[in-house]
Amino acid sequence: MSQRSGQEDPERYLFVDRAVVYNPAAQADWTAKRLVWIPSERHGFEGASIREERGDEVVVELAENGKKAVVNKDDIQKMNPPKFSKVEDMAELTCLNEASVLHNLKDRYYSGLIYTYSGLFCVVINPYKNLPIYSENIIEMYRGKKRHEVPPHIYAISESAYRCMLQDREDQSILCTGESGAGKTENTKKVIQYLAHVASSHKGRKDHNNPPESPNQVKQQGELERQLLQANPILESFGNAKTVKNDNSSRFGKFIRINFDVTGYIVGANIETYLLEKSRAIRQAKDERTFHIFYQLLVGAGEHLRSDLLLEGFNNYRFLSNGNISIPGQQDKDNFQETMEAMHIMSFGHEEILGMLKVVSSVLQFGNIVFKKERNSDQASMPDNTAAQKLCHLLGMNVMEFTRAILSPRIKVGRDYVQKAQTKEQADFAVEALAKATYERLFRWLVHRINKALDRTKRQGASFIGILDIAGFEIFQLNSFEQMCINYTNEKLQQLFNHTMFILEQEEYQREGIEWSFIDFGLDLQPCIDLIERPAHPPGVLALLDEECWFPKATDRSFVDKLIQEQGTHTKFQKPRQLKDKADFCIIHYAGKVDYKADEWLMKNMDPLNDNVATLLHQSTEKFVAELWKDVDRIVGLDQVAGMNETAFGATYKTKKGMFRTVGQLYKESLTKLMATLRNTNPNFVRCIIPNHEKRAGKLEPHLVLDQLRCNGVLEGIRICRQGFPNRIVFQEFRQRYEILTPNAIPKGFMDGKQACERMIYALELDPNLFRIGQSKIFFRTGVLAHLEEERDLKITDIIIYFQSVCRGYLARKAFAKKQQQLSALKVLQRNCAAYLKLRHWQWWRLFTKVKPLLQVTRQEEEMQAKDEELVKVKERQLKVENEMVEMERKHQQLVEEKNILAEQLHAETELFAEAEEMRVRLLSRKQELEEILHDLESRVEEEEERNQSLQNEKKKMQSHIQDLEEQLDEEEAARQKLQLDKVTAESKIKKIEEDILLLEDQNSKYLKEKKLLEDRIGEMTSQLTEEEEKAKNLSKVKNKQELMMADLEERLKKEEKTRQELEKAKRKLDGEMTDLQDQIVELQLQVEELKIQLTKKEEELQAALSRSDEEIVQKNNALKQVRELQAQLLELQEDLESEKLCRTKAEKLKRDLSEELEALKTELEDTLDTTAAQQELRTKREQEVAELKKAIDEETKNHEAQIQEIRLRHATALEELSEQLDQAKRFKANLEKNKQSLETDNRELACEMKSLQQTKTESEHKRKKLESQLQEFTTRATEVERTKGELSERSHKLQTELDNVCALLEEAEKKGVKLTKEVDNLNSKLQDSEELRQEETRQKLNLSGQIRQLEVEKNTLLEQQEEEEEARRNLEKHLQLAQSQLLETKKKLDEDVGAMEGLEEAKKKLQKDMELTSQHLEEKTMAMDKMEKTKNRLQQELDDLMVDLDHQRHIVSNLEKKQKKFDQLLAEEKTISARYAEERDRAEAEAREKDTKALSMARALEEALEAKEELERFNKQLRAEMEDLMSSKDDVGKNVHELEKSKRMLEQQVEEMRTQLEELEDELQATEDAKLRLEVNMQAMKAQFDRDVQARDEQGEEKKRALVKQVREMEAELEDERKQRTLSGAAKKKLEMDLNELEGQIEAANKGRDEAIKQLRKLQAQMKDYQRELEDARASRDEIFTQSKENEKKLKSLEAEILQLQEDHAASERARRHAEQERDELADEISNSVSGKSSLLEEKRRLEARITQLEEELEEEQGNMEMLNDRFRKTTMQVESLNTELTGERGTAQKSENARQQMERQNKDLKVKLAELEGTVKSKFKASIAAQEAKILQLEEQLEQEVKERAAANKIVRRTEKKLKEVMMQVEDERRHADQYKEQMEKANSRMKQLKRQLEEAEEEATRANASRRKLQRELDDATEASEGLTREVNSLKNRLRRGGPVSSFSSSRSGRRNLNLDGASVDMSDDDADSRASDFNETPTPNAE
Repeated sequence: MSQRSGQEDPERYLFVDRAVVYNPAAQADWTAKRLVWIPSERHGFEGASIREERGDEVVVELAENGKKAVVNKDDIQKMNPPKFSKVEDMAELTCLNEASVLHNLKDRYYSGLIYTYSGLFCVVINPYKNLPIYSENIIEMYRGKKRHEVPPHIYAISESAYRCMLQDREDQSILCTGESGAGKTENTKKVIQYLAHVASSHKGRKDHNNPPESPNQVKQQGELERQLLQANPILESFGNAKTVKNDNSSRFGKFIRINFDVTGYIVGANIETYLLEKSRAIRQAKDERTFHIFYQLLVGAGEHLRSDLLLEGFNNYRFLSNGNISIPGQQDKDNFQETMEAMHIMSFGHEEILGMLKVVSSVLQFGNIVFKKERNSDQASMPDNTAAQKLCHLLGMNVMEFTRAILSPRIKVGRDYVQKAQTKEQADFAVEALAKATYERLFRWLVHRINKALDRTKRQGASFIGILDIAGFEIFQLNSFEQMCINYTNEKLQQLFNHTMFILEQEEYQREGIEWSFIDFGLDLQPCIDLIERPAHPPGVLALLDEECWFPKATDRSFVDKLIQEQGTHTKFQKPRQLKDKADFCIIHYAGKVDYKADEWLMKNMDPLNDNVATLLHQSTEKFVAELWKDVDRIVGLDQVAGMNETAFGATYKTKKGMFRTVGQLYKESLTKLMATLRNTNPNFVRCIIPNHEKRAGKLEPHLVLDQLRCNGVLEGIRICRQGFPNRIVFQEFRQRYEILTPNAIPKGFMDGKQACERMIYALELDPNLFRIGQSKIFFRTGVLAHLEEERDLKITDIIIYFQSVCRGYLARKAFAKKQQQLSALKVLQRNCAAYLKLRHWQWWRLFTKVKPLLQVTRQEEEMQAKDEELVKVKERQLKVENEMVEMERKHQQLVEEKNILAEQLHAETELFAEAEEMRVRLLSRKQELEEILHDLESRVEEEEERNQSLQNEKKKMQSHIQDLEEQLDEEEAARQKLQLDKVTAESKIKKIEEDILLLEDQNSKYLKEKKLLEDRIGEMTSQLTEEEEKAKNLSKVKNKQELMMADLEERLKKEEKTRQELEKAKRKLDGEMTDLQDQIVELQLQVEELKIQLTKKEEELQAALSRSDEEIVQKNNALKQVRELQAQLLELQEDLESEKLCRTKAEKLKRDLSEELEALKTELEDTLDTTAAQQELRTKREQEVAELKKAIDEETKNHEAQIQEIRLRHATALEELSEQLDQAKRFKANLEKNKQSLETDNRELACEMKSLQQTKTESEHKRKKLESQLQEFTTRATEVERTKGELSERSHKLQTELDNVCALLEEAEKKGVKLTKEVDNLNSKLQDSEELRQEETRQKLNLSGQIRQLEVEKNTLLEQQEEEEEARRNLEKHLQLAQSQLLETKKKLDEDVGAMEGLEEAKKKLQKDMELTSQHLEEKTMAMDKMEKTKNRLQQELDDLMVDLDHQRHIVSNLEKKQKKFDQLLAEEKTISARYAEERDRAEAEAREKDTKALSMARALEEALEAKEELERFNKQLRAEMEDLMSSKDDVGKNVHELEKSKRMLEQQVEEMRTQLEELEDELQATEDAKLRLEVNMQAMKAQFDRDVQARDEQGEEKKRALVKQVREMEAELEDERKQRTLSGAAKKKLEMDLNELEGQIEAANKGRDEAIKQLRKLQAQMKDYQRELEDARASRDEIFTQSKENEKKLKSLEAEILQLQEDHAASERARRHAEQERDELADEISNSVSGKSSLLEEKRRLEARITQLEEELEEEQGNMEMLNDRFRKTTMQVESLNTELTGERGTAQKSENARQQMERQNKDLKVKLAELEGTVKSKFKASIAAQEAKILQLEEQLEQEVKERAAANKIVRRTEKKLKEVMMQVEDERRHADQYKEQMEKANSRMKQLKRQLEEAEEEATRANASRRKLQRELDDATEASEGLTREVNSLKNRLRRGGPVSSFSSSRSGRRNLNLDGASVDMSDDDADSRASDFNETPTPNAE
């Protein structure tokens, strides 16, 4: 105990505390509060309970703090019941959403559980602390256990992979992905640790008593498992580094492949690496380190080693950007010792380790080389070469050669080598590139060396487990080439996951026999993968990048432009969301959109190096360094990176002799190999997640985790889960948990689990789309189990409450009875005590008490008491019997009365049924008429569709041809653009040269000026000297000094003259170059002009081709046969041409190589001038040999040219034939042109119609003007309209009262309906009641739907009005603007006439006020609009809910009708099922034949492939002979042989790839065999099930009888559901009525506002009349202004037609009134103040008149609205009347349906009797059918055996092909074409194999269907047996009648009827002849008796 207390319990970090999970209080809290998830910024998602629903929004109360919040409904996510908290597999969650997944992971993480399953995934969250769950005890706990038996762990994944590998003999893989710091490397370590412990070969040897290896061997190599574990520290020290997120981050991806033998022991391992971050070796970000080995070496190296490796301090190295950064908790010195020990264990030699460390030191020394820029030029120089000396000492190079190679490397220009001076930037780049390349090569060598140490297989390994540790999806702010490669990898891995998940789901559903439309979710990611990797049509990102690397003048910008041009329309490609500086393009990955920046992509893809230094490294004296740089010929050199700018390197690239491979190509190849191996394995997925960036334990950031779940594909997997049925429960568990919801569904006694679940589901009334019932489980969609859990909790709470109430009642009654007994006992005691107290002193009493015991009378009294008691008992019995008699009589009377009532009801129901039958007949006749009309319409539609399809086909053909022509045009345009680009680059170069010339001229002029100044100074000095000589001879010293100065100046002058001469020379050179460039420009311009001419010609040809194309398309079908023949000939010719071309290219290559060698020899000869005679002789010999070779090459070229001419002649003949076909196509074009002319005539007619429409438009405009004149008259009628309005309001009130009365009547009718339902409930016949209610409710629902439609119409009208108001508002704004402009003009005129500036200013103020008011109007309108939109949305939601309810009701009704029809359809379905079964049998036979034919076709294809292979071998032998000739002719030339050997190696690699493809084919064949075996197993299972079904037939018959009894109960339950739904629909109806009333109230309020506005208008009119009287005096002086006002009025009237559409609200009219009152007050003030303001009053008067007209228009609109309302009221009254009539009709139909039901019950009883009789007759028939089916099964088995034999033969053929393929290992470069042909053939074979797989899968599905149909047949046969028994009874009765002498006619009729029944009830394999024979037997038997 003390030891355990000191250590942590590991079970706490593995197992969940189920007591907390199954807490009943939490369950009750969940059900009571309706808990959901809402989004939260802090927690991601937060728990809350729903309090209130407000349309789209929901009021929730937060669970944490009780605060209330309003959330949108769409943002809410369902919460799982507490039963699912901390669930181990998140796929089991019933509510699969982001919130639930995050909550589950968070709960488990906070509980210390870091591992969680999510379907196929194992999600791991980094705990940031050591957990005690990785010990050997834990390994033993997981060993040999299945995944579901133990909690989630990486060991469980490893164990399942290991066991699957051993059991299924299938390779396994474990894929660990995630961000940096998520724990990928640690989990891979744990997997290796587990496998090394479980599958240790050392233990296995001990167990099996194998002889151990020699001790020397063990010492040399160490134990294999130990080496496997020690490989990790070495890789970590060289490949891991400290980052901001992670202290030990793997900066490379790796795939560790552990090989096992047949017994399951480790026999070897192999490691493959991907994408090493080599740039970290030269620079690091802040607070980050480079690779661990650098720090370990600098800290841990001893003094001797430091001196050998020339090591210095941390701060002395430039490549260690941040100096010495230590990792907390780790010591670099100890780690260095560990790595050294690991290397010794891996058996690394001392020289190898020293060589590695020297390379590491040299990488650091590369950074210490410093370059400086020279003063007079840009050339780089190395002032201090101490670092270079150290570097060359470490790497074994010459210092001088190294410096020369860096500063002035030799570059090949044309045929000559030139030394090119490098700039400082170029030199720095070259050094950094060399440092990166050396470290990368060191890492690659290290991995190869580890693989060599771990490789023990030597073909012994039977299978392997691969562990992939690779970076997850990355989305940074700046994403480059490396991020795209990582994201591309993750896209492929996610596709693999989706595909495997799809396959597993498919297998599960097939195993359980579930119908499911399969979707391959792996195809969702294919567009994005194609965008990155597609090679052509259109090329992807990597292909375009490689293509740009080939072009000499390509840049990163041109690459981006080309990518946008090629892939701009791709669905997964977008232009960047950010600025161009931050991103160039965007790709939509499955995890999100990623912006990529394409800086230095071409450079990264090319990865160029200084090839001069590379050759020096290759020739190093250090063996280790020379081995690292042995593949120098494959690198990209400086001569290939020509034309670099100073700022951007790598503008142009070229390849080196075809050997160059880009980084993108290499990575794509390695990824395809990886994906091929992963697809051949069974994958296991591990997803690692970072909880926070602070590296803190116990902290989890929700948003960070959600982003990673999205990137890791966990949420993608959940999306796939949602598509299917993610929740699965075993039958027993489902029955045990949810049987409480269906208490009466399952009868007592034993019942099969599947049948019990089916009954429970039927009783629960779940939608069939929500579940599927399999063979052993029941499957549910997401959310269904949560709903069932809610119902279960509610049921349990109800039961517990009821139980508690019963218990309390019982206890209370018991206590009450006890208290009553106590009361009575107390009373008796009191009475006795009182009597005793009275008598105790009485003497007689004392005497009596003493004498009484002595008397015998006392005993008699006791006997009398006993007799009395017996008498009392007898009387009580008598009374009981009498009471029972009375009750029985009363019950008897009640039953008699009920019987009479039922009889009356039956009579009424029969009458109603007769009426319903008449109605049904009428409806059927009407339906037939409508169906005939429908058939006619459908036939017309089909004809039209056929025409449409034919036209569309023609259109598609035309479009395809146009597309081809457009593609040709695009290609030509691309060529033109390339030429233009070349032109632009040439012009830019010329401009640069011109600028340089200008600069030189400026410098020259400066120098001339300086020279002149110096000459002037010299003159002055000479004059001064002469003066000084004359004046004073004593100043000689000064003179000497001046002479010295003069000498210096002269020297400078000479230097300047020299420089001037040099400048003049340079100028001349530049002039010469400029002239050359100008000539080139002229030539380019000429070429451009020629291209333009060619373009115009091609455009003309294009037009001609377009004209021909119409003719060609039609005659294409006729010419297809000829074209195919010609194509076959062409293919043969092309093959000959290609072979000849290849031979020619081969010869040309040989010629080039020889010429290059010649040139090299010449250069060597020129260098070595002091040649000897022997060398000259050698030279002459070689020249002779070269001449001979040239002659041979010339002869070969002549032969090739002759052959090419022959091929051209053949091609010309083929082209002539094609030209004849083109002529035929031209003839057909003429017909098309005629059709075109007819279409043009149609167009002309349409144009005429357009003209006529324009004329009608002009007429309508004239009419509009007339209407405007009539509008003036309408103003006078305003008063009459007011009166009519009052009358209309009275009518509306009356209609409202009528509506209320109708509603009251409706309510009364509903009450009566309720009373009737209650009376019917009391009756025993609940089925009749259910029918009545159902039909009544269907009618009510129809009525409700009618009301809903009316409401929709009203809603649409309101929306239209709203739109009209918006349009009117816009028009008003326009008119206001016009009016304002007109007012301004009038004011100007008034200013000119009157000059009243004050009036104008006041008018301006008023206009501003008007503007403010209009803006207020606009704001109010927008507010109203928002309100209307909200109401619209709410009404829409309510409508949707009602429609859902209606659909649900209709579904229930249809189910009920189906149940009624089932009894009629049972006998009719037997025939159809038997026919179906026969068809299915025929189909299966046909498919078997098809499979035979396909197998034969496969065999033929294989034979053809073998023949093609033999031809290839013949051709190969010929090529070998040619090769040997060439080899003999080129013995002296070594390089060609070397290149041929390399090409041979390449071909060998291709052959190996072909082998792998063949192996894949074999695997697929194996898969087909497995599928066949599965079919056999399925067939056997079918047999077994068939036998079981035959045995269970009798039991099913009894169950059917019970089911008929239980249908009554089910109908009762349905009745109750319908009642509930009726109440719900009633509530919905009331809601709609409330909405109607609210709308009516709003309309009334608007009417009242309008009345008030009209009253105020009248007041204003009266006031206006007074003002007019006052203003009559001033009118004479302002006649001109008045005329202008009339014109303005006319313009305003022209706008009145548009203003009529407006419907002003009550608020608008009030605002108008207030505005008018303000204007009136202002007018009154102005009149009182001055007469001069009369002009402004006139303007105000005009405004008021305009307002009056507006108000009149509003009045008219209100009247129109009133008329609309009246129409609606009439409609509602009509609807109410129709509802009443429908109610009465529904009641009648209900009675009829009850009569029909009774008849159906009688028919059911008769059918039961007949079924019982039919059973006996069918048994014998059924046995025969079983025998026939068994025979068929045997036939199928024989066919399967034949297929197996054919497959074995195919395998033999494949093995032969393998043997022959081994002989093809010695092919030359020409084999590539043949290899491509092989690949195509293999792809065809793959497609055929896939077709076979699909057919096998379809066969399995058909087998399952056959099982289902067989079960149906069994049920129907049981029914048929019962029917047959009934028939036999009838036959017997008929025989008896005939014996008695009954009538013959009845016998004949009954006989015919019975014969029909026998035919209907016949078994599957029974023919019509059998049925006739049976019928004849029945007919013949009674004849002798009759006689």
